[in-house]
Amino acid sequence: MNRQEIIGLTGEFVRRGQGNSIAELDGMKIYEDKPLVAFASARDPLYAKLRDEGIIGPHHLMPQDWVENAKTVVVYFLPFTKEVIESNYPEGISSKEWYLSRYYGEDFNNAVRDHIAGVLQKAGHNAVAPSRSGKFEMQNVTSNWSERHSAYIAGMGSFCLSYSFISEKGCAGRYGTVVTDLEIEPSSRTKGLRDNCLYDAKGTCGLCISRCPAGAITPEKKDHWKCQEYLVTKVMAEYVPRFNVVAGGCGKCQTKVPCSRKKPTKSDL
Repeated sequence: MNRQEIIGLTGEFVRRGQGNSIAELDGMKIYEDKPLVAFASARDPLYAKLRDEGIIGPHHLMPQDWVENAKTVVVYFLPFTKEVIESNYPEGISSKEWYLSRYYGEDFNNAVRDHIAGVLQKAGHNAVAPSRSGKFEMQNVTSNWSERHSAYIAGMGSFCLSYSFISEKGCAGRYGTVVTDLEIEPSSRTKGLRDNCLYDAKGTCGLCISRCPAGAITPEKKDHWKCQEYLVTKVMAEYVPRFNVVAGGCGKCQTKVPCSRKKPTKSDL
């Protein structure tokens, strides 16, 4: 298999869209038809840096911890549809459309992960989607495998003030990864850590600060614990009894901001 085949099979699976909708919302579509796909070298030295305190930490595993002799990390981004994103524009608690998209959207994201890994395995390669493995675990507010950091290593974009990850199709969506022993030429990485963020690059945005109902985002940092507390005590408290599903993410910092659906420019302000 080669990179174009993996890009093609990922796009085809998303376009078929089985599970890419919400029955409770009259079949509302969750993700756009065209995902982004990129590739990171499993031997990229940045993976070792993720184990440093202050980045993620020593609990973060290396690609070779998931697949022996790992050579490549396949990374993709599923952008939310305009309807999902705009539903979350109003101030206050997350929209039901956003909440249910996070829940059912992750089911579909898991199907994409499984599909890519399955095709690679059928072609004779070892392949594992870390977040689907029994080894995957959370430690406080971080996990032992970061798909957004893999997106950075694969050259897909950069982080931003809210700690979201801005790709060419914005930050509102979900990332996925598959580690494999198939050798694929890595995508180029030209961005600095926060180059796509208008605030970090030019000091001209910062809209995610005022959009955050928890007050968790400041010019200096994001308070992940404050974000998590708001999610549990406000968002989940509202929607778990209504829909009987548990989903993560408030999404206000990713919606009604210039980086929601594309890499922003100063003219977007």
